[in-house]
Parts: sequence; structure tokens; C-alpha cells
Amino acid sequence: MEKTEESGDVDRPTSPPERGLLHVWQSGAHREQLSPERVLLSRPVLQTALGENHGLLLSQGGLVYSFGELLWRALSVPLAAPVPEVSLQGRAVVRVAAGGFHCGAVTALGTVYMWGENTAGQCGVGSSSTVPEPCLVSVVDSEVVPPAAVRLVDVACGREHSLALSAQNELWAWGSGCQLGLVTKTFPVCRPQKVEHLAGRHVIQVACGAYHSLALVRSLAQQRNNTPKPREKTKKERRQTSHSFIAEKVEPLVAEDSHYCPLGVELSGEGPRRSVSRRSQATGSGSVSSSPGSASQGKSHSEQNSLCTKLDFDESSDQTDFSPKPFLHWSHNKKSQISKEQDLQNLLRKLSVHSIEIPHTSNSSDAESMSASVDSCTSSTPPSDLCSSSYKDESPPKSQTNHFGPYSSSPVCAEEVRLCLREQSQSLYVASSLTDIREKNIENRRRSLPGTPTHGSPQRRQLCPCGTSCAGHRSGGSDEAGDGLPCLDTEVWSWGRGSEGQLGHGDQLARLQPLCIKTLTGEEVIKVTAGSHHSLALTALCQVYSWGSNMCGQLGHVNSPVTVPKQAKLSEGIRVWDASAGQSHSLLLADGDCVQPVLLYCGQQQEPRSQGSDTPPQSQKSCRKSPSRSESYTVRPALMPFCMEMGYISSVHSGGQSCVVLSDQNIMGFISAVHELASRERQFYCWLNIITKVLLTPLRTREGVNPCLGDPATRLFFSVCDKFVPLTALIGRHSTALSYFLHDLQSCDVTSLPLLTHTEQFLVIFKQFCSIVGDFQVMGGFQSLQKLSNECLGSKHSELRQLSFSDSDKDEVDLGSLLYWPLQQLHHYSRLLLKLAACYDVLTVEYQTLHQGCGQFESLSLSLLKKKKEAEMTWNFWKTHSGKTTEVLRLPHRRVVCESSNRSLTLQNAGRFSNHWFILFNDALVHTQFSTHHIYPLTCLWVKPIAENNNGVYAIKITCPEESFTLVASTPQEKNKWLRALNQAVDQVLGGGGQGSSPGVTAMTRTASYSFTGEGRFKDAQYTGNWQAGRVHGRGTMKWPDGRTYTGNFKNGLEDGYGECLMPNKALNKADCYQGQWKDGQIHGFGKFKYAAGEVYEGCFFEGQRHGYGMLSSGRLARSSSSVFIGQWVHDRKTGYGVFDDITSGQKYMGMWVDDQRHGNAAVVTQHGLYFEGTFKDNKMSGSGLLMSDDDTIFHGEFSDEWTINGKGLLHLANGDSLDGEFSGEWSSLKVTGTYTKPAVDEPESKERNKLLSLGQYVVPAAQRWTCVFDECWGRLGCEAPAKGQRTIAWDNIAVSITTTRRQTLDLSKSQSKILESLELIPHHEEIVTTGNYDYIRRYLAKACETPLHPLGWLVETLVTAYRMTYVGSNRRLLRQAVQEVQAYLTHFYCIVRFLFPGLPEDGSIIPDPPATPTRCRHSFISNTVERCIVVLSCSSLLLPLLLPRLYPPLFTLYCLEEESDEAKYWERILRLNKSPDQSLLSFLGVHEKFWPVWMSILGEKKQIVSSSKDACYVSAVETLQQISTTFTPSDKLTVIQRTFEELTGEVKPLVEQSFLWSMDDLFPLFLYVVLRARIRNLGAEVSLIEDLMDPNLEHGEMGLMFTTLKACYIQIQHESMM
Repeated sequence: MEKTEESGDVDRPTSPPERGLLHVWQSGAHREQLSPERVLLSRPVLQTALGENHGLLLSQGGLVYSFGELLWRALSVPLAAPVPEVSLQGRAVVRVAAGGFHCGAVTALGTVYMWGENTAGQCGVGSSSTVPEPCLVSVVDSEVVPPAAVRLVDVACGREHSLALSAQNELWAWGSGCQLGLVTKTFPVCRPQKVEHLAGRHVIQVACGAYHSLALVRSLAQQRNNTPKPREKTKKERRQTSHSFIAEKVEPLVAEDSHYCPLGVELSGEGPRRSVSRRSQATGSGSVSSSPGSASQGKSHSEQNSLCTKLDFDESSDQTDFSPKPFLHWSHNKKSQISKEQDLQNLLRKLSVHSIEIPHTSNSSDAESMSASVDSCTSSTPPSDLCSSSYKDESPPKSQTNHFGPYSSSPVCAEEVRLCLREQSQSLYVASSLTDIREKNIENRRRSLPGTPTHGSPQRRQLCPCGTSCAGHRSGGSDEAGDGLPCLDTEVWSWGRGSEGQLGHGDQLARLQPLCIKTLTGEEVIKVTAGSHHSLALTALCQVYSWGSNMCGQLGHVNSPVTVPKQAKLSEGIRVWDASAGQSHSLLLADGDCVQPVLLYCGQQQEPRSQGSDTPPQSQKSCRKSPSRSESYTVRPALMPFCMEMGYISSVHSGGQSCVVLSDQNIMGFISAVHELASRERQFYCWLNIITKVLLTPLRTREGVNPCLGDPATRLFFSVCDKFVPLTALIGRHSTALSYFLHDLQSCDVTSLPLLTHTEQFLVIFKQFCSIVGDFQVMGGFQSLQKLSNECLGSKHSELRQLSFSDSDKDEVDLGSLLYWPLQQLHHYSRLLLKLAACYDVLTVEYQTLHQGCGQFESLSLSLLKKKKEAEMTWNFWKTHSGKTTEVLRLPHRRVVCESSNRSLTLQNAGRFSNHWFILFNDALVHTQFSTHHIYPLTCLWVKPIAENNNGVYAIKITCPEESFTLVASTPQEKNKWLRALNQAVDQVLGGGGQGSSPGVTAMTRTASYSFTGEGRFKDAQYTGNWQAGRVHGRGTMKWPDGRTYTGNFKNGLEDGYGECLMPNKALNKADCYQGQWKDGQIHGFGKFKYAAGEVYEGCFFEGQRHGYGMLSSGRLARSSSSVFIGQWVHDRKTGYGVFDDITSGQKYMGMWVDDQRHGNAAVVTQHGLYFEGTFKDNKMSGSGLLMSDDDTIFHGEFSDEWTINGKGLLHLANGDSLDGEFSGEWSSLKVTGTYTKPAVDEPESKERNKLLSLGQYVVPAAQRWTCVFDECWGRLGCEAPAKGQRTIAWDNIAVSITTTRRQTLDLSKSQSKILESLELIPHHEEIVTTGNYDYIRRYLAKACETPLHPLGWLVETLVTAYRMTYVGSNRRLLRQAVQEVQAYLTHFYCIVRFLFPGLPEDGSIIPDPPATPTRCRHSFISNTVERCIVVLSCSSLLLPLLLPRLYPPLFTLYCLEEESDEAKYWERILRLNKSPDQSLLSFLGVHEKFWPVWMSILGEKKQIVSSSKDACYVSAVETLQQISTTFTPSDKLTVIQRTFEELTGEVKPLVEQSFLWSMDDLFPLFLYVVLRARIRNLGAEVSLIEDLMDPNLEHGEMGLMFTTLKACYIQIQHESMM
């Protein structure tokens, strides 16, 4: 024992802690003579766990201490000096558990350690009979791949088994017996196994009795009933169902089909037992009795042996044989008990008197013996072993067989006991309907996770309302809603031995697997706890259900049967919020009449020591007494008087014959404030549930509620009931969370109080509830409801009277005050938060948080009280001014602010006999005159005071969307009163605080809805959007009755800016749709119009008409329009240059238009290859023209109609022959009168004839095309004409358009947003462009052209659209026009760029260098040998990279068509020449042998080139030249050619001397070889494109010479002879 003393000295306190104080006493003594021992320890105790003769303490810091009879170490340790578990130090233990004779501990990492007795494998460690030191138990889930360790959060221990709860809310078991719930026949189970029957279920908490197990499980979602029923009726039905079932049938209760029901069985075997020697050590000291009134002391071994023989138990059966046996003991007990009916009646009579004494008889003794032997797991050992078995040691023969009726043997007698108790024991019964409190409670373990008992990870701090890393589970606190508050939808499952009815299924059979206790389903159980042979369940209503062994009164009631859960009999006002069960007693922690918690005890109790008279003392009124023994026991839970001296108790614990409580001292009032908050919340939750049960549910389910209240009030009453549900649920969950907070008060942060973390949720729910109650009051619902309640409730009025908290002497209950009473709770919240804040320094975070929360709840309380007064005043107003006119104005949400019935306010210039009555509501100003009234919504009402003048008029101007008027007040005070009231009402309806400004102006701009009624464009339209000073202004939506809808921007009451409009077309049963710009109520600017007929116009509008550039697609084809026009419009007509593509006929017209008709110069191409250019008049070909067919036949002459020739002309055939004369008829069949000419072979070509037949004579000049596009771009820059405007305005317009469009466009990508943000910044455009900032301008233009939101980007996109529309799929004769058009684009584009950047020089000028600085001059002087680079600016080099890549496909296609014949020759030579080996080809081309490579490199390895090698020479040069096809601009293509020459030179240098210089004789054949091997398709088109569009400044330079060499190679290849 020296070791024990040393450990006790280590923790002997110098000053006792203020939290986690430990008080211990032994059960059994009379409550008035108990003196609990206070154990002084140096560390606060967080949790305790009690076994039969030992216990564990978990202190702050995760340290574990043991005390009591430590049989596995042969130690006896007093509680005052507990032994530390050294091997667990540093393990951060968060939970401890004690079984019959073994222990368990869970660490923060989720591991479990076990030690103690292991004879049944309950420690989960090998085959050793004892485990002296904590040993790690490996829990591995082998079902996953790879197998993974299971993280545990809680452990529970029984006599011979252990259960553990994982972080995934799964249950694991090990040990012996059916109480494991495992599907196995092999015991002991030494390795933890998952309880598969609960797989898929969300287990919240577990508890272990001696030989049975309990689990609290979250209900499945599909099993929940969303339609709430009256709670009292549901419970009554359940009681009647369970009791009548027992009375009518001999078979036990059977669960519903929705649950798997393992068969109830009698067990003929018993699990492994501890040795007799160890048993004798446990019982030899006599310090702990095996059980109160134990019959093992007065019963011989032979008697017990004979009893087992009578019951025909198979002693030879295997201990794991759980096969069902016939119920022989039922019939035997039935005969013996029915013969004692008279004794039972005498017993029940004595229950109604104060002195309740049940004498023991010989028959009762026999019944005790039999009941004791018929355990759920009956021992099969010999009589000597039976006498010393573990079960007999803890659970002696039961005496309640005669005490409470023979329900364990005869269900008929059980029903009689129930009926007799209902009639004769009313004095001991307290109706639970008066305390129907839905209070969530929590388990008694200190280190649990408050509010989230189902989330087991010890490190899940974010789910813990207290903010700690507690690992233990709290009952029923599953955070199902995910909002941090616990939910209450739970079930209780039980399994194991059930001979005492401790499983709660209505029988005494064992259950091999978990089975749901249906009686408790829907009762919102939040905690379960198990004694040795009885069970307790704590509900959210602070009610305790108990079942099982009641031999010592530990169930707290005398109702029978005890095989199903029954409520413990609690006094009125007692609200239990923690419970624990010991060997033969139960301990309850509850709220009493004061804030400090009280202790209730039920179970074994000794007689008082002083008995001076025959009259029983007053304290024995609630006790039963047995004259044959010195013990008595309580009938109902009794108050422990010494609890008030312990301080504020936070949890209770029981085990064996011991009781332990943990308490805290009230330091600075903090503890009392928290307890008061939790106690008030539980009381409030009780009140809410009673109101629901007594008042709301009966009235709502009454059939005559609608005729009595009327339709509006009935709907509002139903809404009141609906809003009452979330309020009740919130308070219930909150009260439970507060209970969790009390249990972990030592480690919780006060800032994690639910009132602070869920403030918004409280505010919203209270606001919604009070708002609907106010609406119900305004509609007169309470008066009608009062009458209905008088008829419906009857006797329950007295109960409502107690709940009303009213001091009035009237008999009737004020239902309005009753439903408004929850507002008082907000004030209590504020007061208690302020009280808690007073415990902290003002500079701390805790004080600031608490003070802020206090202010929020106090502000809400005052606000809702104000709304309550407004509702009362409004009700009085409607009651005073009743009539048809006012009833029209009466709405539930409408409140009266003020009114002018005293003529304090009138209309200006009103007639002498006129009668004007103004009523200001919270949503409208009503002007009533005689029998008519006008309603002006406050959302669209502007108030402005008019300055007083000498005439004494006190006026206020009212502005509405459709009219304005002036109100005149009688006095300055009345003016200020109405002005303030109007401003406050408008401010409040607009979402402000409603404080109102002093006489002033309310918000000029606002968002509101309004329905127009007056004449005008908006007649009968409904508008929702922004307003300014009474006019539609900003973004909004206007809807007309005819279906028109406009959504977009408004300005000064008209559509202005971007908007979308739908206009129904009744004839076509479709709608026209426009998306684009508006101005002054008309379509104006760029937009897209989709017509109901199928046409789509995208372009510019002017005053509602198509004007400027635009593209019209028309037709009814499925995927494309039958025709497309793109060009210029004037006043809704095609006028100017445009392209018309008639898809149906295959003709494309490119020319001038006048009034929707083709008129002027134009070109026409057809799908048959015809090309025409000439003049049109009145939509016909008229005058001179040029017609060319696909075979190069050309006609030049006079035309008179579509493809009709009439007049002189010249026909030139493809072979050179010509026909000159008079022509008539269509092109397909001409009549000719003229001269046929066949030129001689050596005759020179006629220049006049060639000029006459040349293309481009009659087409519109390129500079005159698409001027409308450039005009629109100038207009977007704010210029009336090209270059006629202010540059600053142009840049401002760019920035505004980009900013506005970016804000209105929601689907922009990150890259687009980044580009637009950079373009919003106006660059330095006034500076002179130098080589230093030239690159910045190029980068800016590149970004601007990437987005159509920039005017330059829109210009590029539009030009690309027009160009592709013109030249995609066109005739090759259009090539010259296409090239000229690109050059015209560059010219116009450059004018716009120079306007924006005036520092740019003219086309072809040199860009100067930046001004030299002194530093620059010094560097220039030092390094004057550096060659100066001259930069020449040209529009092609600046703008062509922006345009040509997008125009490249149609343009290059025209080049390919034009060079088609030459390309065929070129490609034929390419194919033939490339068949030759390298050396043969080099020799054929005349390349000097010194340029013939000898070696080639393959993957870094040199290989010799032989005569048969192919494609091995100058590979890098060939690959570089091939890249010319991947570029777009001439400059990029020239760069590729230049790099090819560089690569060629680099490969030649190793073959010749260092001072080598190229000569054209050497270079040309070698470059010709590279061109041949490059095999470039359409090389002729590439050459032509470069030649036409290259920068003129490069023509005569080095690049020009290189390009000439490439062109020469192309020509040479065409004329090269074959090898």
C-alpha cells in the first residue's frame, strides 16, 4: 500500500479547485442522514466512471486515476488518494469507462486502452485472465481495402463485455455473451468486431448494463412523420397498445416489420465467469453488498439447485447455445400468482395510504427465488458455482414479483396492477401533461462534445459549440441539420439478457441482436443509461423513462409491467436534465424552483436511525418498507436535501452502490448565470410544448375553426401554428446545447454559446413568429379565437391560466398576451448575456462578444415590442373606424402610423365643404374623400417640405409616379409630426432602420414596384426597378398587359441605354425581340432585332428605324436564312453600299442600293461561275457591263435586264478569238450581228482591247465601301464625322462603354475581365510617339481589338464579318477587289488610330528616338559603335497583324483559285523531282559539290550520307521553310524566309572556309533544292499574297531580295525539265 500512499501525496491539493469538484456517497442510507464526502484533489475532475467496487477519474490535462478495489493489481485504493495510471500519461485521454471489474479509456487520437479482469475477453487482449496495466486494443475495419484502423470516440463497459463507438458512428463489441449483439457462436470475442445489425445506422451513444446493452440511434429519415400529432394522444395510444398487448396475449411484444426482430430466446448457458477465488476477494470485504435485499444470504445452495431443477434448465448445454426454449416458467408462475389475487388487492389498497408497507411472505420468498434464477442468461454451472456466480453476486433474487404484481410471470396480473394503480394511487401520480417539456439533455461525462454527440472525432472542434476538442458523445445531440445545434429525432435499441425486462420489449426474453424499443420511438430520447439490471432513458421533455428490475424502487414508479418503458413519477416543476443508473439505484439531476440544480434519488434506502414513535416520519411517505429486512426503498424519486450545499452540480454518475456528482463553485456569478440561462430555456421549452398541446393543436384540429374565424383569420391562425413549430424546435435544440455547455463548462469558451454563434437564426425565427402573431391580431383573430377556445378547451382553461403569467383577476385567458409571451425571453437573453459579460474585463474578446450579443437581443426585444404596440393600435383603429371603406383597406401586414380625422391635414386649395381624410399606413398613404379613396404606395412616394412663407401655409409636397400634390398642415407642429412620420414610414418600407430623418428629404433614388394607371405609354404597365425623384430611372423591368416586356435601363422616365424588349405579334402568334440600345424611349443605337416572321437584323438604329450599318438575315430555312444583306441602311431602307447574298438563287450582289433597290455600280457572282460587273438601275442590269464566264469567255457591252444583252458589244473567247457587233438576248442564247476576228499567231495584243476587257471598271471603289461601318465607329467615339470631334470625349466614351458593358455582362471569363480592366485606363495619348512608347501603342491596339466591347474591337469584328460575307465562297475574279478592300481597311483604320494617338507620324514616316537624357548621352558616347536601328512606320506593319489573321481564310482561298493552273504545274514537278536521292537532285540542280553534305545527324548520332540517301541534306532549312504555311501576315512569312536563309548559311559554313560569302550562282540552286524538299502546297498563293500586301519599305531591302529568290524558285520549278 506504499505505492498508493505515494500517489496520493502527489495530488494532495494545496488549494482546492473551483471547478470539477467531486462529491461521493454510498447509496442505501436514508437521504436525510447522508453526508456526502467531498474529495479534495489538485486538479479539476472532468469525468468519473464507477464500476462495482472501483472507479476512474479523468482530470484536467487528460490524466487518469484509479481508486477502489483494484483486484487485477491486488490493491485497495481509497478515493482520497487515487492512483495515477502512469502508462496513460501523455496519451491525452478524453473518455474513461468502468465495467464490473475492468476499465477502458479513449484518447484524443481515437485509440482505446483496456485493463482489468479479462476472463470473458472483455479487455480485448489475448487470453490472459487479467490485464494489470492499460493495453492498446487494436480496432481494425477489415471490410475496407486496405484494412484501416478505426477511430473511436467513446467506450462503455459491462460485466463481461465492452462496446466502443467509432467516429463514423458505428458500434464495435468484444467480450462474451449475447449482450455483444454479434452474429457468432464462439466466445469469448477477444478482437473487436462491428455490430453488423446496426450497420448503416447513425449510433449516437451506447450504455452497458451488467448483461445487456443500450444504444441511442438517430432515426432514419424515411421513418420520420412530417405531420405532427398531438403529443399527449400519441403517448396515450402507445401506452394502450403496449399494455393491452401484454394483457391479451401470452407472447411477448413483437416489433414492427420495419425493424428486424431477433427472436427472443431463453438462454440455457452462461458466458465465462470469474474464478471463485477472485469472487471471494470481491465479496469478502463486505464493503459492497451484492444487491439490496439479496436473497443469496438467506438461501441455501440446495434451494437454488432445486429451483433450477424445477425450471428444467439444461445444465449440460453449451454456454453459447442460444436456441429457443419453451416458456415453462410462465405457466408455473401463473398458477402461483393467480392464487394470490386477494393478497394483491390488499397490497394495492395499502399503496393509497401514507405508510406503504409490503410484508414478505413465504410465497414472496419463493417468487423471489424463482425470479432471481430466471435470468436472461441462466447459469448452467453446478449449485456451488451458481451461488458464487457473477450474476448472483450482483443481482440477487428479485422481490418485486409480489411488490409490483406478477408481470414477470403473468401478463394478466400485470394489466390488473396497471388498472388498480390508475384508480387507487392517484395521490402518488403527478400528471406529466403539465410538464410536457421538450428538453434535450446530455450524458454525464465531462469531456463530451457538446451539441455534436454523433460526431466522434476528438479533434472536430468546429462542430463543438463549446469550442473544445472533447471526444465523448452527448446523447441525442446529433447535428443533423448541419447548423451546429443538436437534433432530437432518435430511437433506443437494446439487446442482451432480459430476465428483468431491462430490454424494454415487453417480455423477459434475451435478444441476440439489437432491437428497437418501439415504445420510445418518437419520444425524443437524448440519453440512455444502464444499471446492472434496469435501464433509464432521458427525453428532450426532461422526462425519465425506466424499465427493468425494480426490486429496490430504482425505476422511480410502481407501474407495471416493468418490461416496457414507463415514466418516472416526478413532482410538478421538476425538469430532469441528467441521469445515471447504479446497481440498484438511480440518480437524477434536475431543475427545481431555484436556479441551482437539485438531486433526485430512487432506489435502496435504509430506515432512519431515530424512531421514537410508531408513526412513520414524514420522510417515509414516498418509501416502501420491508419488515423482514432493515432496508426500504423509494417509490418515486426523492429529493436529496444535501444537494444545495454542493454548489452548482454539472453531472451525476452512479456505479455499484456509489454515487458521484461533479459540481462547480459560483465564481463572480458566472456559473449561476449560465445555469439560469439553461434553466430558463428548459422552462421556456416546456411552456412552448404545453401551449402547443393544450391550445394550438386542439384548436387547429377542430372542424369549426374556419366558420368561426373566417378565411383570412383562419389562414393566419394556421400560419401562427406553423411559425410556432420552428420556434419550439429552435428553443428545444438550444436548451439541449446549453445543457451540453454546462457539462463542459470547464473547457468551453463562452463565445461559443449558441446565442452568440446562432444569433441570426434566433433573430429571424423570433421576427417571423411575432410578425405573424401581429398580423393575426390586426385581423381580429384573437377575439374570434377566444370564443372558439371557450367552447373547445373547457376544463383546460385553468391550465392555460397558469401559463398566462397574468396578474388579472379575469377568468378568461388573454390569448394575445399568451402568444406574445415569447418576447419576454429575448429580454432574458439580453440580461443574462450582460450578466456574463460583467465577469470579464472590458478589453477582452469575451466581453466584446457578449456585449454585442446582448445589444442585438435587446434591440430585437425593443423592436418587437414596438411592433406589438403597432399591431394593438391598428386593431383599435379598425375597431373604431369600421365600415365597408375601411375593410377594403384592412390587410394583415398593414399598420396604422397616423391619421388626420381631426382635420390636422388637408389638401391644398381644397374646397370649403370638401372632406379630406389622410391615413398613413406602414406601406401606403391613403387619401379618402367621401366614399372614394386613393392609395399611394410608400415605396414610390417622395416627401419634400416646402419652406414656410409669410402667408402662414405649412405645406408638404408629395410626389408620386403619376401625380404630385401638396398637403397643408394646421400648425407647424402638425407639419413636423406628419413630415417625420412620412419620412420614417418611407425609410422603413425601403429597408432602412425606420428611424426617419428629422424634417427632410427621403431617399431620392430607390428600388420599388409600381403599377401605372394613368394615360400614357406606361398605361396599365407594371414596373419593378430603380426610381429617382418620382420618375423611372435606372435599371428595371416594365410589363404591359398586352404582353410587351422591357428589361433594361431607364432615364428620366423613358427607356434609355441598353435594354431587351419583347413585343408580341398576334398575327404570327410569336413575339418580336429586340436587344440593344435605346434613347428617349425609342430604339436608337446598335442592337439586334429578331422579328416574329423569322428575320434577324443586327446593326444600327436611329429613332426606331434601321439606319447605318446593319445585317439582315431573312427566310424560313431550318438552319440558315434564304437571303442575307449586309450594308448600309437609311431610314429603314437599303441605301448605299451593301452585299446581298440570295442563298436560294445562288447569286451574290455587291454594289450600291437606293431605297431597297439595286442602283449604281455593282458586281454579281453566281454559283455557276458567272461574274458580272456593271451598272444597275431600278433593280435591273442597265447600261455598260462586263460579263465573264468560268471558261474565261468575256463579254463587254450593253445590258437592258437581268442577264439580258441588248446593244453593241465585244465577245472575247478563251482561245483569243473575238466577236464584235450587235448582241441581243439572254446570255444562254445570244443573237449576234457582227464581225468574227481570229488573231494571227504573231499579232501583238491590243492594249485598248485589254483595257476594255479588264476587271474592276464598274465596281465600287474600295475606298467607298463600308463607309457606314467606319462612320458608326466614329460615332461611338463621339465624332459627328471622321476626325471631327474632341479627342478627350472619344477616350471618355471608350472608358464609359467598356465599364458599363463589363458591369452588365455577367458571363465574362477571367481573361476577358482582366483585358477590360486594363482597357478602362485611358493611356497617355497626347505624347509624341517614339521608339520607346511605340510598342505600348501596339500592345494597347492588340488588346482593344480582342474584345468587341471596345470601339476598335467592334470595328475589327464588323469588318471581318462584312469581308467574310462578301468573299467566302466567291468567284476568283474577286481577288483584286478583295486585296484592294484590305488595303482600304488599313487606310480608314489608321485614320482612327491617328485620331486617338495624334503623336503617330504619317504612313511611311520614321519614328523618332526618345529624347536623350544625360545618362543616355554618356552611354552613347562610350559605346558609339552600336548601330542605330531606324523604325519606319507604315499602316500595314501596325494594323495588318490585327486584321489579316481573321481575313486570311477567304483571302487565301481566292489566291489559291487564282493560281490554280500554275499550282498544278508546280506540284507535278515537286512530286517528280522529290523521287530522286539527295546527291542526284543536287547534281541535277547544279549545286557545287562543295555544298554537298557528307554527314547527317540522327538523334545526336552522325551518319554518313550515301548516294541513296534521301531527305538527309539541309533538314533544318527545309523544316524552317515549311513553317511559311503556318503564318498569316506578309511580315511573318518574310521572317520565315529570312530564318530559312540563316539556317542554310549555318549548315553550309562547316563545309567551306570561314570567309565564305554567298553568290547568287551558288545560292540559287541550293535554295531551289530546299524549296523542292519543303514540298509547300499553294506556294504560288503564298508568293502572290506576300507580293501584294508586304510593307513597301521592305521591297528593296534584304528581305525583299530573299523574297525575290523564293519567287524565282517557284517560277523555275514550273519550267524545270524532268530528270
